[in-house]
Amino acid sequence: MKLSRVLIFLPVLVLLAGCQPHGGENCEAPGDNPIRYELTAMDTFMTMTIYNQPGSVAQEHLRQAAGLLQELDALLSVTDAGSEIYRANHSGGETVPLSEDTRRLLEEALALCEETEGALDVTIYPVVRAWGFTTGEYRVPEAAELEALLKKVDFTQVGLTEDGLTLPEGVELDLGAVAKGYAGDRLMDLFRSTGMICSIVELGGNVQALGTKPDGSPWRVAVQAPEGGYAGALEIVDKAVVTSGGYQRYFEQDGEIFCHIINPASGRPVQNSLASVTVVADRGVQADALSTALFVMGREQAEAWWREHPDFEFLLLEKDGTAVITEGLEDCFSLYGDWKNHPLEVIRK
Repeated sequence: MKLSRVLIFLPVLVLLAGCQPHGGENCEAPGDNPIRYELTAMDTFMTMTIYNQPGSVAQEHLRQAAGLLQELDALLSVTDAGSEIYRANHSGGETVPLSEDTRRLLEEALALCEETEGALDVTIYPVVRAWGFTTGEYRVPEAAELEALLKKVDFTQVGLTEDGLTLPEGVELDLGAVAKGYAGDRLMDLFRSTGMICSIVELGGNVQALGTKPDGSPWRVAVQAPEGGYAGALEIVDKAVVTSGGYQRYFEQDGEIFCHIINPASGRPVQNSLASVTVVADRGVQADALSTALFVMGREQAEAWWREHPDFEFLLLEKDGTAVITEGLEDCFSLYGDWKNHPLEVIRK
């Protein structure tokens, strides 16, 4: 059996003409504006930038935001023994009390699981772990092992009541497909509560903007090409942009490539015509969830689902080099760099 090295490309979204992250934690003011804060949370590098605020006030707002991110990380981590999600996963069927944030996120996540008819399923964690994507010990599980694990993959088994969260024995949650999106929404709420009108955050590739750039123009967000570099640029105002891609994390075994996005129906990594899905939406948690769910669905089903749920837009990059956008992005997306000569298709209602 041949096992090749695992390749990871992050982030998949960056701000064009923005500052480049340099790791660690830092609060800096490169001039009067902007003021940027950098930290690591939710196992990823994050930056938050705000504008048109006095330096000391802006730094205090950013420290509050950093504290919020660390609080959410402590609540939602699937590996931290002190988190609410970890305690629920190891509760043996007992009910675990929840904070308001964990409850709100679970309510939204379960609703999105139902809306997508299980293309998103937050109980997929045991299957993802079996493939080694949580541990780094990559392997292809036997069919019998996957069949047994899939019996425990069912978001409808999650019991969410006023008393707390109850999971049947063997059912385990992982909110990784929605947590950073929810964190972005909470940050936007925090910033708005201070009267802020201009800010942008990058949470491990998730980008979420409040308002416009200081000069009134839209923010420009670059979307990574599967082969590296950038395929295109999106212009956004008051939106969240999230990408899921099969090239982000994968391993190769016996000449076959297995990506980290698992189809909850089969328990196997998704294999379809898509290289990546980018979702643009008002809310980060929706964009985060749908970028995964639409990738699982594949192009044809994703198009049909969008026509029935017109409250978001998406960009698909296909493995054959075709870019596909929904009509709402027609005036705010452009191909970029080496992708300028690639085919661009527009999906209409």
